[in-house]
Amino acid sequence: MALFKNKVIVRDISWLSFNSRVLQEAADETVPLRERIKFLGIFSNNLDEFFRVRVATLKRMIEVGNKGNMHLEASPRMILEEIQERILGQQKEFDRIWNEILRELKKQKISIINEKQLNRAQQHYITDYFNEEIRSNIVPLMIESIQAFPTLSDKSIYLACKMSKKDKSIPQRFALVSVPARRLSRFVILPSKENEHHIILLEDVIRFCLPYIFSYFGYDVFSAHIIKVTRDAEIDIDNDAATSLTQKLEKGLKNRRKGKPVRFIFDKEIDASLLTYLVKRLGLSGQDNLLPGGRIHNFKDFIDFPESVFSIKSARKKPFLHPALKNQNRVTDIILKKDVLLSFPYHSFDSMIDLLREAAIDPDVKSIKITFYRLAPRSKIINALTNAVRNGKSVTAVIELKARFDEEANLEWKTTLEDAGVKVFTGVPDLKVHAKLCLIKKIVNGRTIHYGFVSTSNINERTARVYGDHCLLTSDRFIMADVNRIFHYLEQPKTRLHVLKACKTLMVSPVNMRRNLIQLIDREIRSASLKKKAAITIKLNSLSDELLIDKLYEAARAGVEIKMVIRGIFCMLTENKKYKIPIHAVSIVDEYLEHARILVFHNGGKEKVFISSADWMVRNLDHRVEVTCPIFDKEIQAELKNILQIQLSDNIKARKLDIALSNQYINPRNTKKIRSQVETYNYLYRKLSS
Repeated sequence: MALFKNKVIVRDISWLSFNSRVLQEAADETVPLRERIKFLGIFSNNLDEFFRVRVATLKRMIEVGNKGNMHLEASPRMILEEIQERILGQQKEFDRIWNEILRELKKQKISIINEKQLNRAQQHYITDYFNEEIRSNIVPLMIESIQAFPTLSDKSIYLACKMSKKDKSIPQRFALVSVPARRLSRFVILPSKENEHHIILLEDVIRFCLPYIFSYFGYDVFSAHIIKVTRDAEIDIDNDAATSLTQKLEKGLKNRRKGKPVRFIFDKEIDASLLTYLVKRLGLSGQDNLLPGGRIHNFKDFIDFPESVFSIKSARKKPFLHPALKNQNRVTDIILKKDVLLSFPYHSFDSMIDLLREAAIDPDVKSIKITFYRLAPRSKIINALTNAVRNGKSVTAVIELKARFDEEANLEWKTTLEDAGVKVFTGVPDLKVHAKLCLIKKIVNGRTIHYGFVSTSNINERTARVYGDHCLLTSDRFIMADVNRIFHYLEQPKTRLHVLKACKTLMVSPVNMRRNLIQLIDREIRSASLKKKAAITIKLNSLSDELLIDKLYEAARAGVEIKMVIRGIFCMLTENKKYKIPIHAVSIVDEYLEHARILVFHNGGKEKVFISSADWMVRNLDHRVEVTCPIFDKEIQAELKNILQIQLSDNIKARKLDIALSNQYINPRNTKKIRSQVETYNYLYRKLSS
């Protein structure tokens, strides 16, 4: 049931198809074993967020009734039924892959053992480990004696425990123990024979030590099984004008922890009476997602599965300096002369940090303005900005407090920046600020110069190591003039919308991006109708906006050649007899997360090339501040087109995007094998010596 009215694939079903591609990477025997485990962790983490956001939204729509069905391709109830069916199938495949990986681990003499498989030395080891590290981090909850059932965190796993006496002289009791995986490693490496590695999970250490925890109750039989609750992650922000956004978010975050459960996962071996009790106390019913599973949950922790137990370590290649910045003393001097495109994770993110560090100590620099959506935990960018304040610069940061799941971190960064003397703005009412921008103002001999960057990526040195993105470092006066206008708007959004509408070079959501994109597609349609060459190449994370999809359908029927690289959600139908040229659409899932947005329009032979922060989704085009930036430099245009061509030629990690959601690999047929991320690294690295 992938297709519904309006000739599009249901967004949520398309997303599940993307997560299947992640699962395919875990199943791929050519992928290193630790990476396969990591992909299982990514799959699990993705699914958790899907339930917190999308499934929770669909459930709320059912409660609201017909008014909640806006912008949906089918009824929420039908979509939820399809979601349930597909997820059960994915879970079976997940279990199959995990069992296969366990066998492969055993071949490498790596074993994940449980509390019943410990030898005497290992028993002594984990008893000591429990007493020294774990005991102080757990508080058992005797749930039958608690009138108000405790709120279970949706990011935690719990051991649901049953205690009894062999002679039945005292009644059985139930308890819950939260597994402290946020404070301690989920993986405990045990003493083992030479060339062998035994690992036990944190919850199994606790299982082994249950007698030490509950012995004073007089019980001598214990069982414990993992349970997990996933909650609605929506933050309801009230309209009280007397309350600041910060206060509203803080209140909303507290309420999120008590969000309505949307999924309850449990070990299928759990005691039936304990399960019945838990379901009743949690207020769940058969209408809720009650999902029996295996022994292990919160598999997202396996993203950090210990690398030390493997004889072959990660061979990930290190990023390198952009050739234009190689052997140069200052990044600033280069970009005042020419545009530079950084492509992560191939190029080093250090150049971004260096740019801000230079601005922080440059006596001619008067101000720095920058937007933030997600920051690294120990951000060097923040260090550079606070240093700029100490050096007398005016520093402005626009930090999006409503970045989902980063709200708490961004609230903390807001405090840190304000304490350092940075002027902090917290976004726009009813819009998220998703544009990635920086504007540096410099005065030399009485002349004002603006330079900075426009990026597809978050200003985040941690994700820059694993996300495929592009960042344009530029001093182009037309681009910087519009960036300046955007910052004027962000500082005074209630009174300066006209400033945003005045942007002439950048496409900006929500004021003109959709309109300009439609105009660009229409231009290709006109060329095709005149029998001239017409072509569109698009790279996005997600494509779900129905207006733009309809326009692309019109272009395909007119004879426009359309090629697409879409990583995630893809709601468009690529197959139709009325298309004069078949649409070529692929998704690439590999070692790095493909996160960049690139647009290329043939434009009658005068090609227009853009990078963008925006996907083609309603939220990006209508409910966020986003930027699509033209690339004027011919060399950079060629570089982006070459990277796109490499990706469109991928026949190792590319999957076909079709109506059946088959996720079929595009296999090489008597041609050279092309793995685009490897080829892109080689392509960019060769430029160092050219």
